[in-house]
Amino acid sequence: MRDFSWKYFTLTGDVESFMLYKEMDQMGVLEQDGALAGENDDYAMMELEDSSS
Repeated sequence: MRDFSWKYFTLTGDVESFMLYKEMDQMGVLEQDGALAGENDDYAMMELEDSSS
């Protein structure tokens, strides 16, 4: 999807496809670090706190 959005952006100049490319690129960086920013981050932190008690 990342490559497609970049190719589409270079062919059309569509800003939304560039934004999608940047979002996918950022997600790739986070996945490489072993962490994903998401909606369940608060829940994950609660689980960590519960298990350390």
